[in-house]
Amino acid sequence: MEKKNYNNICRREFLKRLNAATATVAGASLVGCSNANTNATANASKKEKSGGMTYRTTPTTGDKVSLLGYGCMRWFTLRDKETGIIDQDGVNELIDHAIANGVNYFDTAPVYCDGECERVTGIALNRHPRDKFYIAAKISNLSPNQWSREETLKMYENSFKELNMDYIDYLLLHGVGMGTGIEEFENRFIKNGVLDHLLEERKKGRIRNLGWSFHGDVKVFDHLLKLHDEGKYTWDFAQIQLNYVDWKHAQEEHPRNINADYLYAELEKRNIPAVIMEPLLGGRLANVPDHIALQLKERRPDLSIASWAFRFAGTRPGILSVLSGMPYMEHLKENIETFSPLEPLTQEDMDFLDSTAQQLLRYPTIPCNNCKYCMPCPYGLDIPGILLHFNKCINEGRMPLTSQDPTYREARRAFLIGYDRSVPKLRQADHCIGCNKCTQHCPQRINIPRQMKRIDRFVEDLKQEREFDKTTYIWMR
Repeated sequence: MEKKNYNNICRREFLKRLNAATATVAGASLVGCSNANTNATANASKKEKSGGMTYRTTPTTGDKVSLLGYGCMRWFTLRDKETGIIDQDGVNELIDHAIANGVNYFDTAPVYCDGECERVTGIALNRHPRDKFYIAAKISNLSPNQWSREETLKMYENSFKELNMDYIDYLLLHGVGMGTGIEEFENRFIKNGVLDHLLEERKKGRIRNLGWSFHGDVKVFDHLLKLHDEGKYTWDFAQIQLNYVDWKHAQEEHPRNINADYLYAELEKRNIPAVIMEPLLGGRLANVPDHIALQLKERRPDLSIASWAFRFAGTRPGILSVLSGMPYMEHLKENIETFSPLEPLTQEDMDFLDSTAQQLLRYPTIPCNNCKYCMPCPYGLDIPGILLHFNKCINEGRMPLTSQDPTYREARRAFLIGYDRSVPKLRQADHCIGCNKCTQHCPQRINIPRQMKRIDRFVEDLKQEREFDKTTYIWMR
């Protein structure tokens, strides 16, 4: 087969090919279609989409869990702009559609949506029979003032109240590995007796499955598995970050990160099922650079860009559920199609995505997943908003790099206007004082003050129309 050099495709040729591929998909989907509401993308591969949602089984309780899980931390996008109140009717509609199409795993936490996630999600779910869904909740005692037994158990009991439920199907120790590593884990859960209490709660049935979500220090990951091996603290499941970039290349984004192939393999050895977070790497794998999008579309015109990442995350048998934050109906419908049923990747597909991952690493976006663990900033910065605007411009090929580029003035204007629209002026990078309180909470190990300083310098150079050397900027981190 002829090897294509996508790096040398001009933008006009790229758009021509991509539009042609999209038109082919749309045309094929509409042939013989009598239902105006039929999802066009799904019709291109009807043979694979006739079996309904894919399910996996939890070894300890026998739960049949939907491979597509609903990550509920994104409800904040459904807020009314004037009142700031989350649109409960919108959440109800999304959850109704999810359950009707086989999704039964819903992931919440006390800290999501400014503390409103459990209440809003509970209202929507309690309109359905309790045996139609599994609720995942978290012990999010992330701040030192919450580490006492009293404060942590208060948070735990409040989750039952907010969700309005008598038991929690999947309870996670939230964010183990963050901060000071093993020392912080011991202070949050062991020395205060909280974990012993949770084990008793599991025996009583108020917790049906007990696990943890991993962020950061691999020594903590290994420590928790050692505790499991010793039999004192056994885990029913664990939540890890896994996608086709982090599978083998997480350490290329930061040397302290750990590759997902190691995390998955260690859990699989122990028959501990994995729940997957960040399958799209904070949306970056749904918004890849143009020439990479073309490669994915040419290989499978009937699939969306995002579906490649979801299929990668769900292919391995030890995966219990793949979480996706789906605040909009079109996202939910597309993802249901991907998992109904899942079309597993072949080894050839895996090799193709590994090559794709290596190409993506040449495109220097900041590894922000929009998890918002860095927030709130004590000085009011919208840290995720700043980083995401920067990444968006890189991914869309709209970075104004040099005045010699014929598109420079247009790109400069678009970047500056988009920055002001995305992030209010009082919350932009120039207000960072470098206190570094955010960095210790970042699962991706981003040096946030350094990035804020560089982005601010970049913005000022654009405003003053100063020439600059792009190698000094953020994308060459």
